[in-house]
Amino acid sequence: RATWFSALVMGGLFVFLVPKIVYCLFLLAEFFVWVFMRLSRDRSKPIPTEPSRRRFIGQSGLMIASIPFASFLWGVTKGKYDFQVKRIPVYFDNLPEAFEGFTITQISDIHSGSFTNFEAVQCGVDMIAAQKSDLLLFTGDLVNSVADEIVPFMGMFGGLSAPFGKFSTLGNHDYGEYENWDDETAKEANLNQLKKYHADMGYRLLNNESLLIEKDGQTIRLAGVENWGKPPFPSKGDLDLTFAGSEQEREFTVLMSHDPSHWDYKVLDFPKHVDLTLSGHTHGMQFGVEIPGWKWSPVKYFYPRWAGLYEEKGQKLYVNRGFGFIGFPGRVGILPEITVLELRRTQA
Repeated sequence: RATWFSALVMGGLFVFLVPKIVYCLFLLAEFFVWVFMRLSRDRSKPIPTEPSRRRFIGQSGLMIASIPFASFLWGVTKGKYDFQVKRIPVYFDNLPEAFEGFTITQISDIHSGSFTNFEAVQCGVDMIAAQKSDLLLFTGDLVNSVADEIVPFMGMFGGLSAPFGKFSTLGNHDYGEYENWDDETAKEANLNQLKKYHADMGYRLLNNESLLIEKDGQTIRLAGVENWGKPPFPSKGDLDLTFAGSEQEREFTVLMSHDPSHWDYKVLDFPKHVDLTLSGHTHGMQFGVEIPGWKWSPVKYFYPRWAGLYEEKGQKLYVNRGFGFIGFPGRVGILPEITVLELRRTQA
C-alpha cells in the first residue's frame, strides 16, 4: 500500500540516485581512457599529467547528470499533476450517422491512494469537466489496493457528468491483490465496497456486460470487461459473457478493457467485431520521451501497445497514459492524460 513515506523514499531514489549513476559512468569512462593511455604509451617517456582532460570529463559528467536530476525533480513536484488533454479524431466506416462527432472522454488509472495534493487533483478534474463530452468512461484502477482510498476524492469524481452517462470498469489494482488481508472475506468485502463507491459516484460499472447507447433512434454498443491480464495480474475478463446475446450482430462496438494486452490476445480474434477498445494500465511507465512523431518508454519492451492509438484488422485500440501515478511518485516525459475521442465517419 502506497504511503507518503514510501513515496518519499522512491522519489528520493530517482531524484538523487539516477544522476549519481550517470556521473559515475562518466568517471568510469575516464578511468578506462586513463588505463588505455597508460598501456599504450611510450614507456621511454615520463607519464604525462592531464588535469585539463580530467577536469573536462568531470565537468561534462556533472552537466549531463544535472539533466536527469532536474527532470526527476520536476517530475515528482510538478510533472505528476501536469494533466494533458489529448483530443483524438477516430474514423470508422460503420459509425451510425447519429453518432458523427460524438465525443468520449476517457480517464484511466486514477490511483487515488497516491494523491497528496487535493488542489492539483481538482484542477485535473476541472479539465475533465471542461471537455463537455457526450460520454465519460473510466477504464480501471480507481485505487492502489484499498477501497477507502477514493473516499476523499469521491466528491470530485462524482461531480463529473455527461449527457449519455458515466461508465467504468475494474483494473488489476482494484481487486486488492497487493494488500495483506486477514482473510479472503476481508478482501472480498473491500472489492464490494469499491463497487459501491463506483455507484455512489454515479458510474455504472460494467463487469463483463454490455448495453446500448441510443441517440436519435440509432445505437452503439458499449461493453466493459473485468481485468484481463497475463500472470501475475488478475484475469477475470470474459468476452463471451460480455457479449452474450449479441455475438452475431454487426453493430458499432466500444469496449472498455483495462489491460491493452487483452486486445492482442483475445479481442482481435474474437468472433464479434469490436471497433474501438479503450485501455490504460501501462501509465507509459511514467517515464519516457514524447516528441512530435516519436515516443519511447521502457514499458514498450513489456507492452507493445503502451500509449496512444493503434489499428489492426480493422479494429482500433487507444491506450490512455493514466490520470494518476503509483510506485515512482512522479512523471517524467509521459504526463498524466485526459483523452477526448471524437468519433467520425470515414468519408467515401
